[in-house]
Amino acid sequence: MSHKTKTHLSDAKTAFQASALTSELITPAQLADAVEALRESGQKVDDKLLAAALVRDGLLTGYQAEQLKAGRTKLNLGPYIITDFIGQGGMGQVFKGVHEVMGRECAVKVLPLQKVTDETRNNFQHEIRMQAGLDCQYLVRAFDAGKDGQIHYLVTEYVPGTDLRRHIKKNGALPVSEAALYIHQAALGLDYAHQQGLVHRDVKPGNILVTPRGRAKVSDVGLAAWSTAMSSDPRAGKIVGTADYLSPEQILTPDNIGPASDIYGLGCTLYYCICGKVPYPGGNTASKCRRHCEDLPMHPRKFAEDIPEEFVDIIADMMEKDPNDRISSAAEVAARLEPWLEDVQALGDRPITRGPWLEPPPPGVDPYSGTSSVGQGSGQISASGDANDSTAASVGDTMNSASGIVPPPPMPGYEIAISSKPNTGMQVAIALAIAIPFSLMIGAIIGFYLHDKLQ
Repeated sequence: MSHKTKTHLSDAKTAFQASALTSELITPAQLADAVEALRESGQKVDDKLLAAALVRDGLLTGYQAEQLKAGRTKLNLGPYIITDFIGQGGMGQVFKGVHEVMGRECAVKVLPLQKVTDETRNNFQHEIRMQAGLDCQYLVRAFDAGKDGQIHYLVTEYVPGTDLRRHIKKNGALPVSEAALYIHQAALGLDYAHQQGLVHRDVKPGNILVTPRGRAKVSDVGLAAWSTAMSSDPRAGKIVGTADYLSPEQILTPDNIGPASDIYGLGCTLYYCICGKVPYPGGNTASKCRRHCEDLPMHPRKFAEDIPEEFVDIIADMMEKDPNDRISSAAEVAARLEPWLEDVQALGDRPITRGPWLEPPPPGVDPYSGTSSVGQGSGQISASGDANDSTAASVGDTMNSASGIVPPPPMPGYEIAISSKPNTGMQVAIALAIAIPFSLMIGAIIGFYLHDKLQ
């Protein structure tokens, strides 16, 4: 590259070029080469074409280019370079990242600045401690945790694919063999966690990640607790979980639950896999909780006529109201599902579709100034398993940039001044959660009614 070209580039630098260099994602030489290549091809050197060229050359990702065009230049957390947005759950956002030295892809879960309170910080640290000691191929592994400025983050393995809820929403109810394949692996992961003394407490399709090749991993231990130390849990005395998958004992005696509660949630998940519907659809949180305690769900054959009765028995045994009557362990669940794995064929690669939602800015940026989130308390019941998609700590179902319009401004100090554009992007729905003290549940087995805070 000639001295003349470099000088001209410096003189003609745009806001995007300044952002790109400030971010240190590309070098001045790489930027100069890209500009010169556009000139030599006879194309106009504008930010849109330059960004596209840098993405095409593998120097930036599409997500990074969009953020730089918006003037957002801090695209790292500690040694982790943010490359894409994955999803958002009740407690935080999840980004795809890569370690700047090791080059290893990972998922980076962050606690957004606007949600940092003593309570949410304690809950996030609780999640980090829960996940730190787990090392099982059927659980999402944690690699690292740290703090960059005021941003707390947790680094986990990156799982390419989607979560089970989204998979079923897109493809419909699963055949018995495929459902057995995923739930068998999830049961093995839960059995490992149970052997370590951990109870997940939020087993649901959104917290089971599946890959295009049929691998499954249980994710998101943010609500997990040690079965021998429930009283010391930050959410002691509160009902936690997702209403569509709560066991009766999680509702009635939240201080006295164990692995059997996870088996119930996994049974509800298996029901959803086979039927394409939750066991108790419709109604509000109070209604769902009452039905978990008192009612029987529709027979799976109402939705899947060819399901074998022996397979229905497995679901029924996992969803017994009395935990003492359920399948005794997650290992037994896995064992009972094994005969159904013989018909499983290689699933092969499936296209992973991306959602139409607007991506948020990098960690540390308030994506929705002026809006408020609801119910980010300690113990929480998500209003619906359908409405409240789990982030899934490393789900690989990344989303396309919708229109080039990016959410509102980043933190001071990480901004290159550019002309403002109206924010017309669609917001991703924030899961609605409520915290319910245990004392409200006493004496509620018959005629159970839970005050509905969602109304």
